[in-house]
Amino acid sequence: MTIAKKHKAKFGANTQLITLSAVFAALTYAMTAFIHIPTAKGYIHIGDAVVFMAASLLPKPYAMAAAAIGASFSDMLSGYWIWVPATFIIKAVTVLAFTSKKSRILCKRNFTALVPALVLCVGGYGLYSGLVIYGSLPAGFVDAPANLFQTAASAAVYIALSATLDKSGIKKRIH
Repeated sequence: MTIAKKHKAKFGANTQLITLSAVFAALTYAMTAFIHIPTAKGYIHIGDAVVFMAASLLPKPYAMAAAAIGASFSDMLSGYWIWVPATFIIKAVTVLAFTSKKSRILCKRNFTALVPALVLCVGGYGLYSGLVIYGSLPAGFVDAPANLFQTAASAAVYIALSATLDKSGIKKRIH
């Protein structure tokens, strides 16, 4: 293979990954910003289901970018600027628990990754709000039940969607 052909093949693959990352960022934004329930300190949404899906389909750097950008834009454009730093970090780190290297989306690793995702969401936002916003750790965890519910609802959507997409064989077509 010539250098030109190698470069063209790499460019095409990178273009596809960047495009898919942008789609996942947009879907994360939409599922977070437009389908949510307001709470006292923020809102509950199912956008994390898209974060989990991106983490199961895209290589880590692309999934991390899609998750962090999509979720952060939702906070910014919904008026919750104070949460952007936490969201950017928590969503990017959440991706690390998942793998895109298995033949199925809902493999054992991705199913068990839902537990660290829940811990990161509840613990990350609790620590951030307690230490940065309220200056009191107990106050930071007042919204823990809402964060727990949010992650559980996103996990349920992710499991249902993954099972359906695995049956369709979409992972083979993407890769």
